[in-house]
Amino acid sequence: MAPATLPDMCGKFTALASWRNVVDFSQPLTGDCSGNGGDNEGDGGEVYTYRVGGMLPVVVWDAEEAKRRVVPMRWGFPSPRDWRRPQPIHARSETIDRIHPFRIPFAGRQTGIVVFRTFNEGQEAKNSKGTPITKQWTVDPKDGRPRGFAFLWNRFEIPDLPMPMLACVMATVPANELIRRTIKAEEENPRMPAILDDGYLTWATWLGEAGAPDDETKALLKTVEGVTWEAFPEPPRPRKQ
Repeated sequence: MAPATLPDMCGKFTALASWRNVVDFSQPLTGDCSGNGGDNEGDGGEVYTYRVGGMLPVVVWDAEEAKRRVVPMRWGFPSPRDWRRPQPIHARSETIDRIHPFRIPFAGRQTGIVVFRTFNEGQEAKNSKGTPITKQWTVDPKDGRPRGFAFLWNRFEIPDLPMPMLACVMATVPANELIRRTIKAEEENPRMPAILDDGYLTWATWLGEAGAPDDETKALLKTVEGVTWEAFPEPPRPRKQ
């Protein structure tokens, strides 16, 4: 399958390759990121880039084993018209508990977390010929700390596949002031990924470990404001010769 085109909303992010670095926010993770669909961008395999349609290492709560573990999942639910096409890839926080195809997995706490370091947002623009284009920006917290995106996942029976597909979508919230002002000033209702607060209890609640009710779990999906992050445009890709 050809790589998915990056959307205006977050469709690419970087993450730590050594998941044992996130023990401050979860139990020690022993999942190996190799082969999970990331692009190695650093010395010694330190940083990976993940994109829509690729495999993500998703932290989930294994109720039977009573522990967290990392499970590879495709970013993007299978499209009803063609399972190979990842669509949808995002779930709005405001309706995640009410509309299909998110309501049932949310109620069943099929929730996950993906640790990230930086993420991308697209800016709607036009080139010199007036053709609409999307410029990619990188949002970087600049402190090197791992943070967690909130994801929702489900299991899909695909006739063409020998086993069920595990796929996930990223929860989104209204964009914060930095993204609204810097990247999405021309958009009426800009969005950004839902980033969970640091701390064991927050992660435990989102993952369903604490048995929290729907409204308490949903309340974790909120816009992160008051940050000192940086946003900068990505350099244009070199033209093919």
